[in-house]
Amino acid sequence: MIRPTIARVDLGAITSNYRHLVEFLAETSARDAPREDARPRRTTGGPGVIAVVKANAYGHGAGQVARALEDAGADLLACADIEEGADLRAAGVRAGILVFGALSVSDLDGLFDCGLTPTISTPGAARAVQAAAAKYKRRLRYHLKIDTGMNRLGFRHDHLRASLPELLASRNLECEAVYTHFATADDLELPLFDEQRRRFERALAEVEGMHAAARPWYVHAANSAAMLRDPRVWHDRVRPGLLLYGVVPPPLSSTLPLVPAMTLVSRVVAAKGVRPGESVGYGSQFVATRPATIAIVPAGYADGLDVRLGGRGAVLIRGRRAPVIGAVSMDMLAADVTDCEVSPGDQVVILGSQGRDRIDVSEMARAIGTIPYEVLCRIGSRIERVYNG
Repeated sequence: MIRPTIARVDLGAITSNYRHLVEFLAETSARDAPREDARPRRTTGGPGVIAVVKANAYGHGAGQVARALEDAGADLLACADIEEGADLRAAGVRAGILVFGALSVSDLDGLFDCGLTPTISTPGAARAVQAAAAKYKRRLRYHLKIDTGMNRLGFRHDHLRASLPELLASRNLECEAVYTHFATADDLELPLFDEQRRRFERALAEVEGMHAAARPWYVHAANSAAMLRDPRVWHDRVRPGLLLYGVVPPPLSSTLPLVPAMTLVSRVVAAKGVRPGESVGYGSQFVATRPATIAIVPAGYADGLDVRLGGRGAVLIRGRRAPVIGAVSMDMLAADVTDCEVSPGDQVVILGSQGRDRIDVSEMARAIGTIPYEVLCRIGSRIERVYNG
């Protein structure tokens, strides 16, 4: 049996978004002359795409999404850790898989058992992966991450001559790509983005000068926001995540014809009257000031809905907005349907379209003071994903 609250995932929308991104990159690259300070690309026809499917494909279901992207032409996918990569292989994914995350506490056997490409971002990880590759008597390709200002993982951009020689001299490891990650690509006001871009260019030249034999490696740096913001950071590949799922990172905008891939729906399980002065839900956060009708919907914070939706968010029922009232509880929420005749069994749209209205993930994120990434990734495992396309 399927619970009333389900997530419908349109795989056709995801593959269409992927193709639109590929076309956009190719057309823009062919039309626009490269800027003087842009690094020459090793690719022709526009940058390639690394399709990001970490965090269960941003809540959409990693195995199904990855296979659809692979069928659409994606030759390299990216995940957060070795365990996610192993799950992708178990789901039948054959494309290359890049592991973004740290390796210091991981079981490195998975790199070899599952044919994964690691990111090496610290001297300790470099030594551990080198030892594992020597044990397997294998030569393993890796991506080198440079920290240009995010200050999470990566070899510091200003310390490369001291930290990189041991890795670049490894007999069992081969550098396939060099990359960085921007901290403020979605904030046009902060100067760090341009500073990181310049630091990365200097770091690339330094790595090349230190170990010419590391070439021919390729370069990538742009996530979804950076891809929309500045073609100078496209390099040889880009790493779209949110854009694949039809969501533009706020506050940026785009004319790309992207389609949101997920619709989150439920059903009204009860409709009841509330008298003036009566409260609804835990903590009496909502008190009726007039005779009201409320609809009970079986979706709550155990399904990934944020408790801050109470008093801020809305759902769609019979094509009209119904404000979420009271506290969002573990398994259900209440919506004010006083001005709309509602019956048990009516469809409730939490994310998506109904009638002429739509509630998208960016609107929900704004309502609760967070980002679209969090809204999508928090959609719980007990919600059934139903795929089409």
